[in-house]
Amino acid sequence: MNVISYRPDPSEFAWTFGGAPPVLKVSPGDVMELWTEDAFGGKVRGPDDVISKVVQFPFVNPQTGPFYVEGAEPGDTLAIHFVSIEPSRDWGASTLVPLFGALSSTHQTVTLQDPLPEVVWIYEVDPAERTVTYRARAGEHTVDLPLDPMHGTVGVAPANLETRLSLVPDAHGGNMDTPEMRAGTTCYLGVNVQGALFSLGDGHARQGEGETCGVAVETAMDTVITIDLVKGRTTPWPRLENDGYIITTGSARPLEDAFRIAHGEMVGWLCEEYRLDKLDAYQFLTQVSESPLANVCDPNYTCLAKVPKRYLPRAEAYGGTHAKLKEIAAEYRKAR
Repeated sequence: MNVISYRPDPSEFAWTFGGAPPVLKVSPGDVMELWTEDAFGGKVRGPDDVISKVVQFPFVNPQTGPFYVEGAEPGDTLAIHFVSIEPSRDWGASTLVPLFGALSSTHQTVTLQDPLPEVVWIYEVDPAERTVTYRARAGEHTVDLPLDPMHGTVGVAPANLETRLSLVPDAHGGNMDTPEMRAGTTCYLGVNVQGALFSLGDGHARQGEGETCGVAVETAMDTVITIDLVKGRTTPWPRLENDGYIITTGSARPLEDAFRIAHGEMVGWLCEEYRLDKLDAYQFLTQVSESPLANVCDPNYTCLAKVPKRYLPRAEAYGGTHAKLKEIAAEYRKAR
């Protein structure tokens, strides 16, 4: 087992998908121990650290990577399995950002109302107790919420020489902000350029579906992944797999187009992998799908389509890649 440990210096962060040179070369089957900084670059540490004072746009969502995958070519699929995702700090931060969020005026939804004020909430993160403590700023309400670590951004370099800001989700992955991107999940990304050039970041100690105000409980992460390459298999939009579900994603505006992409992609997956007729797949999906929102705040919104595996015909997605990477993860944990 080849284990690679990498902790970037701040000067090595990537701020885009595409347009950044690789920091390391890796190979299918490698296990990678990575550290990622929070979305604010670690600069929001207290109630007075409002975004306008401590963060210079567009330097948000720093990415660890990109990593060049040996043998990856356009038309392949990169599989990234999350072995573990654990907060590397005992605190996380959330904030209101002017002209950002689902319930605020934005630069695309223009009103004559003033922007919401900048307010910072600092959360206590307790990995031992598996809790994230919310405390109201203007009242007495305090509650321990379940720790549920995830990565908001996971992606590869886009096609056609494009460079996309790390705030944007699209067909390359990016800032999808789905809580499904947790330990035990395998993410499938279509390769667009030689080496795939994947990176990740934007760790969340937890996040509700939709990420309503646009900011989760942002924190740095210690993350372990293992990777594989499915040669000659295209994946138009990011897909996820865990032990219970197969999941498709769509990112777009308006929101109904994100819904359409995710569910159209699932119909395609059911046809190609599980041999259902297209109209049968459409009908089947209508009766079994779960459709959580990932984010309704980013430059593109992200919607998911989830199908429970227990309802599917017997077949293994991507030739059993999820199970293969779980075995590598188990070997890693045993060795540690």
